[in-house]
Amino acid sequence: MAAAAAQSLVNVAALGGSLRKASSNRGLLRAAIELSKSIDGLTVEYVDISSLPFVNTDLIVNGTYPREVEAFRQKILAADSVLFASPEYNYSVSGPLKNAIDWGSLAPNVWGDKAAAVVSAGGGFGGGRSHYHLRQSGVYLDLHFINKPELCLNRFQPPEKFDGDGNLIDASAIAQLKEVLLALQKLALRLK
Repeated sequence: MAAAAAQSLVNVAALGGSLRKASSNRGLLRAAIELSKSIDGLTVEYVDISSLPFVNTDLIVNGTYPREVEAFRQKILAADSVLFASPEYNYSVSGPLKNAIDWGSLAPNVWGDKAAAVVSAGGGFGGGRSHYHLRQSGVYLDLHFINKPELCLNRFQPPEKFDGDGNLIDASAIAQLKEVLLALQKLALRLK
């Protein structure tokens, strides 16, 4: 029985495309971590990408990645799935997130055959255009994104979605985020 329970555990690596502490996209990840405590068989761990250097293959010496990059790659490799919180910059993903994706894609690709989901918060379309670019990259990376539900949260539309520290406070958005996590867990279990 214990082996079956261990087999059904889904470990999610959570990456935020904004480096700001009070970012609403990081707030989505904090909420996902909190929500995961109420979902049997799911753990969400925040993976910090702020210390990753810009991708530069000159930094790979004798086949060895820089220490920060290798630590990041090992966390992604150990995860069953990935949750991206992607702000939208110029209709695409942010530079820090793209940088992390690129480091993980270098041989051997640590993203391959993992379930993935993307959520976002922002103005207008709620960061939704970043979803499309991230999904395009996911094709090459062999990531398997959930199709639905989607969470593109217009953070400026009433009611208030986040408090002053960037924490998600809107009950409807929290419920939507939980549905994303459940769909991600379901896909990850299918891919295991």
